[in-house]
Amino acid sequence: MSPTFRYILSRLGQAVLVLFLAFTLAALLLMILPGDGVLARFANPALGLSADQVADIRDSYGADAPWFIQYWQSLVGFLQGDFGYSVNSGAAVSTLIAAALPSTAVLALCGFVAAIVLAVIVTVLASYGKPPWLANVIDSAPALFVSVPVFWLGIVIIQVLSFQLGWVNVVDPGAVEALILPTLTLAIPLSAPLAQVLIRAVADVRTESFVHVSRAKGASEGWLLVNAVIRNATLPALTIAGLLFGELVAGAVVTETVFGRNGLGSLTAQAVANRDNPVLLAIVVIATIGFVLVNLIVDLLYPLIDPRLRHRGRVGKSARKHLATSTAAPAGTSGAVGASSSAHGSVAPRTSTTQGPGTQSAEESSS
Repeated sequence: MSPTFRYILSRLGQAVLVLFLAFTLAALLLMILPGDGVLARFANPALGLSADQVADIRDSYGADAPWFIQYWQSLVGFLQGDFGYSVNSGAAVSTLIAAALPSTAVLALCGFVAAIVLAVIVTVLASYGKPPWLANVIDSAPALFVSVPVFWLGIVIIQVLSFQLGWVNVVDPGAVEALILPTLTLAIPLSAPLAQVLIRAVADVRTESFVHVSRAKGASEGWLLVNAVIRNATLPALTIAGLLFGELVAGAVVTETVFGRNGLGSLTAQAVANRDNPVLLAIVVIATIGFVLVNLIVDLLYPLIDPRLRHRGRVGKSARKHLATSTAAPAGTSGAVGASSSAHGSVAPRTSTTQGPGTQSAEESSS
């Protein structure tokens, strides 16, 4: 069995374990929290329900069963795709999730793509911008936006872009127009930590000897940026991108609440307000599944971007730690840059048949 296949099986096993632990922790925490969502919903005198009727409703939700019985019933139901019924609306939780998930998925995808675009733009301007004082100002911008609350940013964006400038209509907007402001609100805080990592990674890669060798041989800055700098700086950024999924979910909850969008975010806010435990448990599990899948994809992309990890069997946690802390060894550079491999110990840079202007292969250089 190849190391890569063993790694994939290991990661799948870890994913199942993470899902189980997340479900268990969420279920137990919801059980021990004070308050009773069923009583709060059905014991209201305005509904005119008798004590026996309320007791029957509680029995249908299993609210009076011992905690381990409630946990087992919930676990078996989830394994069968049955999330139960909402305490607040009485509808099947799976129906509520199916109705809310597409809107949130579209917003999350647009926000994530926009965050990547913003991070790349900020990185290029901060690393290559002129004059230097402007590059320094742009370099400090991510640190500012990391600390900006999402709800405050959303309100400011609405006030400026809609009410003051009138660029985007927030009153009865179209399908595309309704995505613009929420996407910006979600993308700006996400792009900030990603830009910080990219800026540091680009700065480290630009000081490496293989970049200086290529530049001395006539490679243009544009060629170096695309073929050497960006590709090597992508590796540590991938780690951050995977970890940002948790912030993406949390930001979607606040963003959808601020902009009044119907999605998992607004559904979560309503479930928290109404103590709707079946809905909350389902949302936690779905968010965990998304987080696990995104990070699994990120881990599997490492050996594709840097074949050295695949050839040496260096995949998994050791590769994640190495790539998150160092961008010293190039992942894809011209053959001429291979002459600098001695600066990186036993890890030689991956060579490419594509060469920059004025470059030659390492074999030609040695001859």
